[in-house]
Amino acid sequence: MNDLTSLRLLALSGAVFLVACGGGDDTVAPPAPEEARAQDSRTFTPADPTGATFTALANGSPETDGASRYAGVLNGAAYRVEVPAAWNGKLVMYAHGYAGTGSALGVQNPSIRRHLLQNGYAWAASSYSKNYYDVRAGVEDTNALALEFNKITAAAGRPLAVPTKTYITGHSMGGHITAAAIEDEAYTTANHKVKYHGAVPMCGVVGDTELFDYLAAAQVTAQALAGVPKYPIGGWADIKASVTANLFSTFTASTAVPTANGQKYALVMQNLTGGPRPLFDLGFGGPYTGVVWGTFGGDGTVNGIFNKASADTNRFTYTIDGDTAGSTALNDAALKLTAATDFNRLRRDGLRWVPKVNGEFKIPVVSLHTLGDMYVPFSMEQIYRRRVEAKGNGAWLVQRAIRGAAHCDFTVQEQVAAFDAMVAWEGGGAKPAGDDVLTPATVADTTYGCTFTNNTLGTDESAAVNASRATIAAARPCP
Repeated sequence: MNDLTSLRLLALSGAVFLVACGGGDDTVAPPAPEEARAQDSRTFTPADPTGATFTALANGSPETDGASRYAGVLNGAAYRVEVPAAWNGKLVMYAHGYAGTGSALGVQNPSIRRHLLQNGYAWAASSYSKNYYDVRAGVEDTNALALEFNKITAAAGRPLAVPTKTYITGHSMGGHITAAAIEDEAYTTANHKVKYHGAVPMCGVVGDTELFDYLAAAQVTAQALAGVPKYPIGGWADIKASVTANLFSTFTASTAVPTANGQKYALVMQNLTGGPRPLFDLGFGGPYTGVVWGTFGGDGTVNGIFNKASADTNRFTYTIDGDTAGSTALNDAALKLTAATDFNRLRRDGLRWVPKVNGEFKIPVVSLHTLGDMYVPFSMEQIYRRRVEAKGNGAWLVQRAIRGAAHCDFTVQEQVAAFDAMVAWEGGGAKPAGDDVLTPATVADTTYGCTFTNNTLGTDESAAVNASRATIAAARPCP
C-alpha cells in the first residue's frame, strides 16, 4: 500500500459504520459528507448553453478549413472539440487560465490551434463547470472531456479510434491544471482519471498554493516599508492609497514608477519573484504590478475556494540588496501570516480543493515562463524544479525562460517550439534543451532567456505580444 492510498484510507476513517444483526445483511452507512464552502453554493452557466458550433480559424488553410468542429455542454461545462480531416490519432487537451468570478462560463481556443490542426492533432477544451480559482474543477472537467472525446465525435457522425496519445497544455491557472493533472496524486484521487503522455504548462502556477504565500508577502512587505507594518491584511482598503503613494510616484493601469522608498520595495519583489534577472525592471514597472496590487486584502480563502486561511509568510526572508540593516528591519516589522494546517487537506470526494504539484510524474514535461511576470512569478519555476528534483524526477522536466515582461506574453512560435519539443521527446527523441532556473549567477546573466526567446510575430499573436515584443527586444537585445 503506498503512502497516498494510506492517507486516503485515513481520510475515510471518520466514517461511522453500522452493521445490522439478523438476516445476514450488513448495512454500511455512507461517510459523512465533506464540509461545504462558499464555492459549492455558487451557480454557473455556459455562455452558450445551446452548444452552437464555433467558427473555423481565420486566414485558414486546407488543414484548418476541413476540420470537424463540435461544441456542447458536458457535466455543466461548455466544451469545444476540433479534429482535422487528416487526423494523426493524437489528442491535445487545452486548459484555459483564470476566468474571474462571473457566473458565465466560456471556452478558450488554444493559442497554437493553427499549428495543431496543420500538423494533424485534434484538440479539446473545457470551460470548466465553475469559475474562480477552481483548479479542482479544471482538472476534473478537462479529464472528463478527454474521456468523452470518442463519444462526442461518434454522436456527430464521425466515429474515431481511441487517441494513441493524449497531451495536455495550458496557460496560467491552466498551467496549474496541466501540471496537477499529470501528478500521481491526481490520478489516484480524481473522479475522472486520465493518463497523459506529455505536458506543456505555460506561465503556470506550478508552485500551487505557494502563489498565495507570495501574494501575501508582497502585501505585508509593502505595508511594512510604507510604515503600517502590523495592519491586518484584510484592511487593505483602508491603507491602499497611502501605501501606494509612499511607494510609487506614478501608479496607473500601465505604469508603476517607484519612489526612493519604492526602489527598496522593488528589490524585495525582485527577490520574491526569482532573484536578479533580465526584464524584472520592465515587469515591475508595467501593468502587472497593478494586477498584483489588486489581489491584496483577501481573507486567505482565495474567494471561498478554501474555508480556512491559506497564506503563509513564515518561510520568507526579505532582502533589500545592499541594505543589510534595512533588510533586518523589514523582516522584524513585516506582519507574519500562518496558514491553517489543514486548509487544503486530502479529501474523500475527489481531488483536493487546490490540487498539488508534488513533482511525482514520469512523462516528458516542457514548461515556459516569462522573466518579467509579477502575477505568477518566475519563482514558480524554481519551486517546481526543487519539488521535482526532491522526488527524483528531474530528468522528466525541461524549463525554458522567455524574455517577456508580462504574464503569459509568449509568441506563438515560442509555444509551438515547446510543444513540438515535448512531442518529439515523448516519441523517443532526445531530451530537449532547457534553462537552468536555480543557479543565481546564471539567472542574473544579461543574456538569460535568449536561447528560447523568438520575437518573430505571426498571424495569431495576442494584442499584448504584438504591442510589446519589438519594444522589449530593442530595450533588452540578445546578442
